[in-house]
Amino acid sequence: MKDDVIIPISMDWSKEEIIDVVNFYEGVDKAYKKGIDRELMLVLYHHFKKVVRSKGEEKGYFKDYEEQTDQSPYHVMKLAREAKDQKVIKM
Repeated sequence: MKDDVIIPISMDWSKEEIIDVVNFYEGVDKAYKKGIDRELMLVLYHHFKKVVRSKGEEKGYFKDYEEQTDQSPYHVMKLAREAKDQKVIKM
């Protein structure tokens, strides 16, 4: 992840919720850089979705992150869901 990335978060979230969201984005970054265990990525997304429930809000956060990093959380999750025969996903 670039050093100057501002992870899209809400100040209304608890410390634990912020940690879950940051962990998800770190998983996305890992998928781009060296690969990540598919099941772990699905778990990270599940925790992310407990915090960011609305699809519209998710799209906004994903867009903000992608504009800063050129990494697509959407495409990482699409691959994680579809690549059932792969243990590790890498973008």
